[in-house]
Amino acid sequence: MSAASVTGLPSASEAAAPMATAQAPGFYRYKIGDLQITAINDGVARRPLEGFIRNAELPAIQKVLADAALPTDSVTIPFTTLAINDGRKLTLLDTGNGNMGAPTSGTWMSNFRAAGFTPEQVDTVVISHFHGDHINGLRLREGNAVFTNAEVMAPEAEWAFWMDEARAAAAPEGMKPAFANVRRVFDPIKAQVKPYKAGAEVVAGVNAIAAAGHTPGHTAFVVGGKLLALSDTTNLPALFVANPGWHAIFDMDAGAAEATRRRMLDMAIADKLQVAFYHAPFPATGHIVKDGAGYRLLPIAWNPAV
Repeated sequence: MSAASVTGLPSASEAAAPMATAQAPGFYRYKIGDLQITAINDGVARRPLEGFIRNAELPAIQKVLADAALPTDSVTIPFTTLAINDGRKLTLLDTGNGNMGAPTSGTWMSNFRAAGFTPEQVDTVVISHFHGDHINGLRLREGNAVFTNAEVMAPEAEWAFWMDEARAAAAPEGMKPAFANVRRVFDPIKAQVKPYKAGAEVVAGVNAIAAAGHTPGHTAFVVGGKLLALSDTTNLPALFVANPGWHAIFDMDAGAAEATRRRMLDMAIADKLQVAFYHAPFPATGHIVKDGAGYRLLPIAWNPAV
């Protein structure tokens, strides 16, 4: 009889493994031409389904979610930014929630460091638009700037809208916090921020594409001529790629956002571009195909090689 049997204690082979309390670091690398892309996960936010889509009945939305094997009472919205490394310079497209998002978000910095990067290595931060989940990583709640060596670039039209004091003063009450947050992030560095125009090559290999509707200056990007970074052109693909005519509550000009969404998805198909989403299941990249009246995302399979 073994000692373990006598004492009633489990042997080493029988001992239970401790339960994990967190996921592995969320980053994923892939190549676009000579550029190395690293997708950095910033967790998720959860919100009630009701009211999330303005122009569709709740049962129709629930059916789409059920068909995609997703919960039908709420939506889980992921956040994924891109780091672009050309071997000489490191560029970020957007910065995540910082420490100001939902309790289930805020994993960006730990995942960024796990990917082998430090904030001091970032040369350029290119912002797609000024919603908090895209800019709050620039400046933490306490006021600390995060990327102290980086040039910050912002869409010219977005800057003109959100930094206009008269427009901020006249904004509806529901939008005043968004205006205030933009000023919180950018006021300390406003003299150094470099505005860019749609159509410009913002850094080598990264071209800005006008994508207004979600916000007035919302911008998407073509990276390395082969990757379309959609920013917030669509939210969850299961809903808004499949149903491009649905209008998310976050879109400031729903009609323009829909037109942009259809144009961008058609562009991805016509030009055979890989796509990267900000709000898709990680690692948030794949290809777009037509599917009836809508479209479908074909996720790229995880590849252990870069």
